[in-house]
Amino acid sequence: MNRKLIAGNWKMNGLSADLQTIREIAAGLAVSAAAPEALLCVPATLLAEAARQASGTALRMGGQTCHAQEKGAFTGDVSALMLREAGAGFVIAGHSERRSGHGETDAIVAAQARAAVNAGLTPIICVGETLDERLSGATLRVIEGQLAGSLDGLQPGSFVLAYEPLWAIGTGNVATPAQIAEVHAFIRQFLEQRFGQSGQSVRILYGGSLNPANAAEILPIPNVDGGLIGGASLKAGDFLAIYNTAGALTV
Repeated sequence: MNRKLIAGNWKMNGLSADLQTIREIAAGLAVSAAAPEALLCVPATLLAEAARQASGTALRMGGQTCHAQEKGAFTGDVSALMLREAGAGFVIAGHSERRSGHGETDAIVAAQARAAVNAGLTPIICVGETLDERLSGATLRVIEGQLAGSLDGLQPGSFVLAYEPLWAIGTGNVATPAQIAEVHAFIRQFLEQRFGQSGQSVRILYGGSLNPANAAEILPIPNVDGGLIGGASLKAGDFLAIYNTAGALTV
């Protein structure tokens, strides 16, 4: 069984006053090797100080996106090397809000992920369908296309995947256990066909309105190796409740 990863995505939230939340989360984590891995992906403006606050604890820090190039004339962008220097160990690539709002294609996501790996980061590559795609029965076809394009040049052990049904992100809607199980099983099958047995080692997170109330139902689903959490990661109590639920599954 893959080690669970509970990852928070703060999105465009967080000022210096919110570093207290990071300290509270870090203080509430278990320290055993069997405990879930805990990660917060914070805004770039907070990353260096957040990493300092979490230093010496089990809490890992990550970025929310990176440019595919190491440096250059890309005003406003942040490179993977910059994130690494600031204290990140992970970075999100291809979040639906980046794909839809910033035009990031599968090829761009793959390039970002490769840049992350080259910089010593673990990319969390996001895939997921819209409501129209689900209603039309295209979910698995869409997921397959995103996987095929976004994993170009990557090998197992270097990345994490996150399934995000777009219609369940920030809406309060949650995919049913059967829907989650179907997509995660499909992703696992894709990985095994592409990478062989080593595809079993890739962690697949669920990222659609995961919260303390539904974590006990979602996290035990086969091939769900943790969660990518939005709003619930902004409160220490909510994040730790999900983390502790994941931890109970390893006992």
